[in-house]
Amino acid sequence: MRGLRLLTDLISWLFVMDDACDEDGLGDDPGRLAPVIAGLLGVLDRAGDPAAPPPPEAGPLGAALHDLCRRTRAEGQASMLLRFVSQVRQYLLALLWEASNRQRRRVPGVTEYVQLRRHIGGVHPCLTLTDLASEQPPGPARRADPALAALDLLAVDLVCWCNDLFSYGKESRSDPDAHNLVTVIAQERGLGETDALRAAADRFNQGLLAYQAAEDGLLASGVEALHSPLAARRNWVRATYDWSVVAARYA
Repeated sequence: MRGLRLLTDLISWLFVMDDACDEDGLGDDPGRLAPVIAGLLGVLDRAGDPAAPPPPEAGPLGAALHDLCRRTRAEGQASMLLRFVSQVRQYLLALLWEASNRQRRRVPGVTEYVQLRRHIGGVHPCLTLTDLASEQPPGPARRADPALAALDLLAVDLVCWCNDLFSYGKESRSDPDAHNLVTVIAQERGLGETDALRAAADRFNQGLLAYQAAEDGLLASGVEALHSPLAARRNWVRATYDWSVVAARYA
């Protein structure tokens, strides 16, 4: 239960951070966002050290992030802590990329967007804390397995693209140049909205097929220790879809 509370608190923190950027305008101006990111990076540099309080300029978001790092550190798995800190750092730096694009009204290309979207979505640190909360977390050697790392990227892409498809209507009403898979496909391929939505859905469905093939390959290895992390990743993809169908957040 302790690990599950830590994971749900991280998800809440990510929603608050995203809303500050997307709903409150912080993410429209890299000049405003950069000092906030700097304070949060200062928190991450402490790696949850209980003897090193977060810098005052980090504010409530920094205090909450420090608490997440401290509790992750308290689990006594140094590799998980370092992985978590690194992934949150990538998330924060990707937010600056997004803010710069918004300021310049720049729509990135599909390849660039897909790469950075993996970090802006904040899914990587969520998977790490999901593993930490698991009764059978994968060990360091297993997490370094290229096949599992490739599956992680597929899972992250599917979670993020699912979000893009469900949030496109709301985002396109408030910002026609929004960072969204549908928008970047429409821009790069010169498609209308309906065709771009269909192309994004096709990309998601093709990703599902690739994910299934990758998962089948890992299961065929017969390694019992893979069953728990594979189930967790599959559940993340399915739960994201199920939640998005009913969530008022994207209405």
